[in-house]
Amino acid sequence: MDSNPRVVSGEIKPYSSIADCFRRVSKEQGVAAFWRGNLVNCLRYAPQQGSALALNDFFKALFPRKDKDTEFGMYLFNNLMSGGLGGATAMVICYPLDFARTRLASDLQAGKGQFNGIVDCIAKTVRQQGLTGLYRGTAVSIAGAFVYRAGQLGLYGTVMGLNPYQGDKGIKGLASAIVIATAARTVVLPFNYPFDTVRRRLMLESEKPKAERLYKSGIHCSMEVLKKEGLKGLYKGMFPEIFRGFGGVMVVVLYDRVKNYLGLNKK
Repeated sequence: MDSNPRVVSGEIKPYSSIADCFRRVSKEQGVAAFWRGNLVNCLRYAPQQGSALALNDFFKALFPRKDKDTEFGMYLFNNLMSGGLGGATAMVICYPLDFARTRLASDLQAGKGQFNGIVDCIAKTVRQQGLTGLYRGTAVSIAGAFVYRAGQLGLYGTVMGLNPYQGDKGIKGLASAIVIATAARTVVLPFNYPFDTVRRRLMLESEKPKAERLYKSGIHCSMEVLKKEGLKGLYKGMFPEIFRGFGGVMVVVLYDRVKNYLGLNKK
């Protein structure tokens, strides 16, 4: 919210904590505001997750197979690259929906927000800024998606390949998969979250003319945040993100377990 014009101008005070955010949103905008932008998030989530998982398998098949016991370095590299490329490609495909989700969820107005739904958000953005307005922050988003999916899917695939219960179709296979997926996401989150912070700030500035924008690019945004807010500025909101992402963990696990039950997982 630090890029929101009403916050920058001092008209709206920024949230001081998670508890303060919950209290003020419910008081100022109503309980329904907690779900503002949730529809577009649901519409975005399925194709983005699905395409990332499918593209991960696609890119993995393009790399020459490496033995995890004798060529572990290349085995890990291939998994990281396939996960990263799958995530980056999925982000390109679904970016306009991600943009609309961020804009709708960040609308701080009480009652009726600035945008009247998904279509209105996308239509107003295109009308005011052209099609390129929907892709503000694309480069940093693709970089962040690459890092995130490389860690989430790449590390998961690598560790699962070493898991003695990988082929188990019972509770041991499921439980070990959940632990590994959760660990992989937790490990990569500190590396990915700064990209996410910059991405959101660039998106929130998209409606302003170029001359009035606080940030000229992703790199400039990162430098400005570090200079004015310190390193912690890049990690604002990370704590709730740790818990919010469990749904994504379960999607990866269930996708892998279904493949396992169908005998589609390659050793």
